[in-house]
This record gives sequence, structure tokens and C-alpha cells, in this order.
Amino acid sequence: MAEITNIRSPRAKAARRLVKRAFRDRDRAFLAEGPQAVREALAVEGATVELFATTEARTRHADIVGAAAAAGVPVHRASGEVMAELTQTVTPQGIVAVCRFVHVPLAEAVPSGARLVAVLAHVRDPGNAGTVLRTADAAGADAVVFSGASVDPYNGKCVRASAGSLFHLPVATGAPVAEAVRQVREAGLRVLAADGAGTRTLDDADLSRPTAWVFGNEAWGLPAELLDLADEVVRVPIYGRAESLNLATAAGVCLYASARVQRQTLHAVEEPTTRRG
Repeated sequence: MAEITNIRSPRAKAARRLVKRAFRDRDRAFLAEGPQAVREALAVEGATVELFATTEARTRHADIVGAAAAAGVPVHRASGEVMAELTQTVTPQGIVAVCRFVHVPLAEAVPSGARLVAVLAHVRDPGNAGTVLRTADAAGADAVVFSGASVDPYNGKCVRASAGSLFHLPVATGAPVAEAVRQVREAGLRVLAADGAGTRTLDDADLSRPTAWVFGNEAWGLPAELLDLADEVVRVPIYGRAESLNLATAAGVCLYASARVQRQTLHAVEEPTTRRG
């Protein structure tokens, strides 16, 4: 296999342009960088289009290369210089996949029976958005909704921050926040807005019911018109002297609080049934 040493080669050039959102939207494809993201992409049938790897990475991550070959995914050997152009990190890990878009329609992402959903409203920072996606995955959430005014979930920094979780749970994109709220309500979820202006704290909120959390912009939070869409506005209590929590941290606290209470409630319902059996 010949090594791709020129970023102007057709394959490398086509992949490199996916750094820009306009080309991602046109090709309906994006770049997943690093072994963790690539491994998770390959686990989703049909998600990976092709793979670029340096000689060193092909040896170090032989399992990934083998999985790609088994799935019929072309693997291109790329020089370090080409890899540096395909990645957006200071120290590239030597492996990048071109992947197809994986998001689903809003109604499919949030069907009846969903119990925990994160809705990102006007969230612009890709690192924060990707971290919320990863945290929602870890907390066992059913879906994450990126509103139309939020960052592109296929932004390179967002994909990296999600650490492969982009491929784990349903993600919906593009819907206005009001439409997302309507859909989660139709699915039977209560809507809680996380905001420092909340009159009720997380400690006092009823988290036992199926819940959709709405998280706002990193700098200015949720505007009044979005707070009005929620059933209740809840704030994370600050016990120390910090002024506030950043978006990703606050989202993690809220999602895990809901997940913990829901699991406790579910186990409390199941335990009597088990004892009777």
C-alpha cells in the first residue's frame, strides 16, 4: 500500500475539507480523531467510510485496523505530515476516520418511554457540548438534542470531547428549542431548565419522573423566553464560595442526580416484586 504523503492527494484533500462545517453538511460526513473515537465509530455498522493511519499507528492499533478491514472499510497509510493536516490537535494520535452523519430525527431520538434527555439550547462551546454528550451517555441518558442555535455536534473539538459517546446514544440536531421541548413533552417527560435563577434547588426538585434537562449558553445561560418553556427552573446549589459552575459540570451534576433518583425509584418498584417471586 502506497503511503499518502501529499495533502493535495484526492483522498486526503477530500477528508481535510471536512474540518469546515459547510463541507461536512454538503458531504454529510465528518472526522473522528483518535483510537477511542475510531473504535466506537467502527462498532456502528455503516458509520465509517474510510480510515487514515500512520505506519506507527497501524502497528500500535492493529485491532482497529483489523476491525476496519473486516468491515470492508478502506485503510489508507498516511505520513505524519498529512496526518497533522487532517487533525486539529497539537499531538495527533495518528489515526482518523471519515464517518457518516449519525444523528437521527427528533421524534426518533426521543420516543415515548424515554426517561432522561439532555437538550442543549444555544450551547456554542464545542468542548462543553461534547463533554455534556459524554456525561449524558455515562449517566444512561436516552438522547441528547442539539438545538439549531447550538454548536455542530460534528465539530472536531466536540467529537473529541465526546470520547466516542457520539456513537453510543441517539443525537438529534437542528430543531428549535421550542420544538424540542414540545417533542419531549409528547414523549411524557417533564422539562426542567437548569439555571442559576431557579427558585428551587436541585436538592429539592422532584427528579423521580422522566425528565428532559434544558442547558443554556455558557456565558449568559437561558433567556427568559426559554425559561418560560420549562415546567420548572432548577439551580444547582453552591455550598462554597465559587460564583457558579461551568456548563458541562452543572449538566453532569443535574444528569447524574436524575439518573440516581430514577434508578432508586425503579429498584424500589422492582424489589417488592422480586420478594413476592
